[in-house]
Amino acid sequence: MVSGGARLEGEVQVTGAKNSVLKLMAAALLAEGTTMLTNVPDILDVAIMSELLRRLGCEVVRGDATVDITVPAVPGHEADYDLVRRMRASITVLGPLLARCGEVKVALPGGDAIGSRGLDMHVAGLEKLGATATVEHGYLVASARQLTGAPVWLDFPSVGATETIVLAAVLADGTTTVDNAAREPDLVDLCEFLVAMGAKIGGIGTSTLEIQGVAALSPTTHAVLPDRIVAGTWAVAACLTRGDVTVVGGRADHLEIALDKLTSAGATVSTDGVGFRVVMADRPRAVDVVTLPYPGFPTDLQPMMLTLNAVADGTAMVTENDFEARWMFVNELARLGADVRTDGHHAVVRGKPMLSGAPVTAHDIRAGAALVLAGLVAEGVTEVHEVHHVDRGYEGFVDSLVTLGADVRREAGPEPLF
Repeated sequence: MVSGGARLEGEVQVTGAKNSVLKLMAAALLAEGTTMLTNVPDILDVAIMSELLRRLGCEVVRGDATVDITVPAVPGHEADYDLVRRMRASITVLGPLLARCGEVKVALPGGDAIGSRGLDMHVAGLEKLGATATVEHGYLVASARQLTGAPVWLDFPSVGATETIVLAAVLADGTTTVDNAAREPDLVDLCEFLVAMGAKIGGIGTSTLEIQGVAALSPTTHAVLPDRIVAGTWAVAACLTRGDVTVVGGRADHLEIALDKLTSAGATVSTDGVGFRVVMADRPRAVDVVTLPYPGFPTDLQPMMLTLNAVADGTAMVTENDFEARWMFVNELARLGADVRTDGHHAVVRGKPMLSGAPVTAHDIRAGAALVLAGLVAEGVTEVHEVHHVDRGYEGFVDSLVTLGADVRREAGPEPLF
């Protein structure tokens, strides 16, 4: 339940990145022994990944912002449907298990309802390394007696495909080059984690990665990098509510284009040794947004920017190049009175001074967060249903909003499974 009219003001802490920690947890499968991750967010997806690793034979112990993962000499190699369907990041175990066990059976993934995200590039990359892969009864089944390094070219800089290939190649025989690789900070974090385990990876942070396979990796301790999408969400929230928010732990260098867009909207953004601050005095100005792979504008912040434009002064065009079904969110925003028209990859948003509270439903993590923020600038009360999606990516979202001055409360719902 969100009451409109709040101005967010104060400090908010950014935890470790969802899109990094899940991949780091899966990568721990590459080394026998105990790996420790710190700065781990307390989110639902970490619980799901923890259970998946346990079913693969690992011991997983969660502490205060930590996870200890003890991997056996021979982990299991089958990831069941009931967990994988709940979280697409489960597919990340594909590369490590293939490299360690020589075979893997992973259910085709689920996750957010934001459009098709096929595994063709994942499979093609593994086949380049000598694996055979088929889809059988809803499972991706792959095997390889010995993976062998090879050149791999990605048609699109897919984060998931890049991760899968790198995670398999680190234990392959010989050298693998990945051209047109993704460059997201989360991928950089994964590569640095693998290097700490003993992997040999060159070109980290560039579009060409060179992986020289090694015989074995060792467990390590690693701090998860701050979540740039959570940091960006708080930055947009400050601008949206004409507030003053300091994002402690936020990396402005990971959000350059997004913060530039907020500056164009009229916000003042400043950085210091602990994070960055966003101050907004007046109604935001409309700003055009085009989602692109990093370092472009992130698709995961598109729903927040569309919400910002819904109450901005002027008309903006938002272009979504990654996920066609992200426009499902538009129907819910329209229930709050937003003037949005979609055509293919484009949405034209004509700003209004204020939205109007109504019941809405979240279909994915980021849409859920954006709808809560929309409720802050809507007259009356907004009910956001299916908020369990938000739990998958944001730690203590409601508590943080309340601390910043919002009138938000969470109604009792079903108990989480994990």
